Amino acid sequence: MGLAPKQLGHLVVKVRDLERAEDFYTGILGLTVTAKFDGHAVFMSANTELSHELLVVSFDDDEPDAEAKGQRLVHMAWQMESWDDLRALHQRLKDNDIEIRIGDHGLSLGVYFCDPDENELEAYYELPKAEWKTGGKHIFDSAFPHSLE
Repeated sequence: MGLAPKQLGHLVVKVRDLERAEDFYTGILGLTVTAKFDGHAVFMSANTELSHELLVVSFDDDEPDAEAKGQRLVHMAWQMESWDDLRALHQRLKDNDIEIRIGDHGLSLGVYFCDPDENELEAYYELPKAEWKTGGKHIFDSAFPHSLE
């Protein structure tokens, strides 16, 4: 048994508008709603064999903003199955006028964007380990061999 977890289990993100968040995560990112508590929470997953990978919950009307309480998510990263899947998402983001930036991590290429509540997301494709080029100081020193354009 190793020390590393098997996988990311789930993330919880507080949002101001549940319907807007659900539309974004299902329509743009392609997640499936697995359970819903109207007006309070939506459970979603990319893998429908799991109960959820993401839970979005609504702020209480009188609750201070999460940033003021120091509860700000840096980003959540969704691994894409293939290079073509990442390219398709990249195009979908562009088609929906969602601002993006690209992160070349050497062994993976990430597309960074925000949901409607300004939570940062990354969608990335990681090369198979056999294709990692590790000639630099660490595994993230090499350039990713593909372009989204």
